[in-house]
Amino acid sequence: MIKLTPQHLQIICSHAEATYPEECCGIIFGDLGDDGKTVIEIMPTENAWSAAAAADFPGDEIIHEKQRRYAIAPQVMLKAQKAARVSSIDIIGIYHSHPDYPAIPSEFDRLCAWQAYSYIIISVQNGKAGEINSWCLDDHHQFQPETIEKLL
Repeated sequence: MIKLTPQHLQIICSHAEATYPEECCGIIFGDLGDDGKTVIEIMPTENAWSAAAAADFPGDEIIHEKQRRYAIAPQVMLKAQKAARVSSIDIIGIYHSHPDYPAIPSEFDRLCAWQAYSYIIISVQNGKAGEINSWCLDDHHQFQPETIEKLL
């Protein structure tokens, strides 16, 4: 379970709509508790996907467009890790959008995912944010749906 506020959801939706028709992406900071993950902060990032980035990722199909792929620059991720350590919180996940596609992970998403992270995906249809789902990898590196609890 991942718990977040309406304000966190609004940040993700606004970012997804602003970057349409390209995928947006960002980092989710929070706490890991016995009853799930609680989001503390959402950090929108630039989609750093490029032809050079495509060469570093697995898969037979090379896709260069940001409409179908996203990447967070390594230096941005490193900076986020340092900020999390200073604030005594964790990076608990990544979010990204799927322009004109359902909020379900692709095979590419699965291949690039890290265990223990939540992956929030938001579908953006014709520029309007819609369905939001969260996913986590199981022990067999397969995505399983994760419950999203909206805190008030």
